[in-house]
Amino acid sequence: MWHNTVGLVILLTLSVLGMPLAAAQQTKSMPRIGFLTGGSLASDAAWIEAFRQGLRELGYVEGHSIGIEYRYGEGKTERYPALVTELVQRPVAVLVVGGATATRAAQQVTTQIPVVMVNVTDPVAVGLVASLAQPGGNLTGVSNLSPELGVKRLELLKELVPQLARVAVLGDPSSPSHAPQWREMESAARSFGVQVHSLEVREPNPDFAGAFAALTRDRADALITLSQPLMDVYWEQIVAFTATQRLPAIFNRRKFVDEGGLMSYGANAADLYRRAAAFVDKILKGAKPAELPVEQPVKFDLVINLKTAKALGLTISPTLLFQATEVIR
Repeated sequence: MWHNTVGLVILLTLSVLGMPLAAAQQTKSMPRIGFLTGGSLASDAAWIEAFRQGLRELGYVEGHSIGIEYRYGEGKTERYPALVTELVQRPVAVLVVGGATATRAAQQVTTQIPVVMVNVTDPVAVGLVASLAQPGGNLTGVSNLSPELGVKRLELLKELVPQLARVAVLGDPSSPSHAPQWREMESAARSFGVQVHSLEVREPNPDFAGAFAALTRDRADALITLSQPLMDVYWEQIVAFTATQRLPAIFNRRKFVDEGGLMSYGANAADLYRRAAAFVDKILKGAKPAELPVEQPVKFDLVINLKTAKALGLTISPTLLFQATEVIR
């Protein structure tokens, strides 16, 4: 009789709280993952689905065997500490964070909860890990090799525009990834006999109009965008400007090209997020982040928009087309 009374009290209490008994039982046994990207739900939808797919491939079912709490920086880096704090207080078993700035915020908020970084530029150079082989601390994950990819983007532009002399590089200096990408770009420019000049935009109020005006005054032959959250959030403005100015440009994500940009080259970000799920799986099964080597990308995409090339009066060589993983006609 006493057991029946206790059971009835529990059921009534859960009913008042609006929580089914099954949900209450799941909360105790189901690990919860915190997921933070620097963009928005719209801009990062493909990455989110890739991460979910990775979990499904490992046997996890969202809402049943695993829970995910999503947060989005919307390109506003000052929000990251508060967003990470929200996730930590849920609490979560593992944090998955996209980009160097969000990863640094996660490190500053917690040294206990494992952090899986994704799509981060040279995590050793920006001071996030001690080494790729032995990251140390509570952090591991997947790098995107952005500095080296910046060199490749410059090489592809030079192949497309042989007379290339001046290239504008659009980036956010407040991002931890900015310095290593810019250093690599300057070094590559010397080897290609090209001048590069920096166009800076910063949060919380990025002045893209001012940067674009400076680019026009400097009469740059082409534009390269650095791999940073701010570029991904304001991609529509950037693509529209290059179209209006008939300016050849190469971007870090294929989304730019899908929407009318000329060309993109970079690590396959969806693959990086899918692989991040494997880190989560290992950590949930007891692995320590400090002992999980940071991985590097294995899949790269070169996407070319032939319609845009034609509008710009550019001819894509057979060699360049052969290198492309996808051509938009």
